[in-house]
Amino acid sequence: MKRGHRLVADDCVEIRQEDQDTLVGSAPELIEHLLEIRGLGIINVMTLFGAGAVRSYKRITIVMNLELWEQGKQYDRLGLEEEKMRIIDTDVPKLTIPVRPGRNLAVIIEVAAMNFRLKRMGHNAAEQFTRNLPMSLKTMARMNRS
Repeated sequence: MKRGHRLVADDCVEIRQEDQDTLVGSAPELIEHLLEIRGLGIINVMTLFGAGAVRSYKRITIVMNLELWEQGKQYDRLGLEEEKMRIIDTDVPKLTIPVRPGRNLAVIIEVAAMNFRLKRMGHNAAEQFTRNLPMSLKTMARMNRS
C-alpha cells in the first residue's frame, strides 16, 4: 500500500467473466478490505491506509504464481515463454516466479507487472535481446580474429 498499490482481495478472490476476454476479481464481502499478515494478524487496509488503498474490483490480466525456488529446476531466464492459465472460459497469461528468502517480493512483483504492461505495448526486451545477440556474437568473433 505504501508503494501506491491498492488491495482488491487477499487469499480468496471472487472472479466473474464479463465477456469472452474479460475477467474481473473482487473480494467476498466477509473479507473486503482485510489483509492477513503473519505475525500481525488481520488488518483493515482501508482503515489503516485510507480509501485510496483499496478497490472494490479489478480486471484480471495476469496471474503470478510464486513458488519456492528449487535447486536444479529450469526456470525461464529470458522471458520469451508465455504460459497461460484457463480461468472460467478465458486464457490468462501466467508468470511463475521462483522465490527464496531475502528476495524483495514487492519489487519483483512490481517489476514483473510493469514488464508485462510493456510487452502488451510492444516493448519486449527479451525479443530485442535475442534479435541483437547473433549480430553481437559475429562482431565479437570478428574482433577476436583480428
